[in-house]
Amino acid sequence: MINPTGDEFNEEVPTSASADVGAFQPRNRSAAETASEAWEQTKEKAGAMKTRTEVFVRRNPIPILLGALGMGIAIGLAIRYASTAVTKEEEPREKIGDGGLGFLSLPFLLPLLKSVKTKAEDSADVIKEGVDRLKNVKVSRYTKPIRKRWKAWTK
Repeated sequence: MINPTGDEFNEEVPTSASADVGAFQPRNRSAAETASEAWEQTKEKAGAMKTRTEVFVRRNPIPILLGALGMGIAIGLAIRYASTAVTKEEEPREKIGDGGLGFLSLPFLLPLLKSVKTKAEDSADVIKEGVDRLKNVKVSRYTKPIRKRWKAWTK
């Protein structure tokens, strides 16, 4: 991976919490001043981390996307396996061959097919009208002003 700032990660950074305790102890200052300075330092560090993260993501989009995809798959599988019931049905309740599609009988199917046919004819007519209008468009009406300007510019 690319380090966006070019800084080494193993600089002299305090690794324990005891090293940071002395930085926030008041030295002849009020608590408000110390808190405001700490807040400003935190805002600066957060802004720097934001820019570093943006640069890193822009320079390495593929690993970021693959990582996000992998995390999504892992979370999805975890949710799926956590929410499935222990018992599973071995046989479907009603097979298609045994009349499972009885609701598609002729009284319900015939009006559906008729409405699909009329809507398909209507859409075909609309498309045909659009194509006929497109054939009748005079292109020279739109290109003539452009040709005139082009000739004026090239002279």
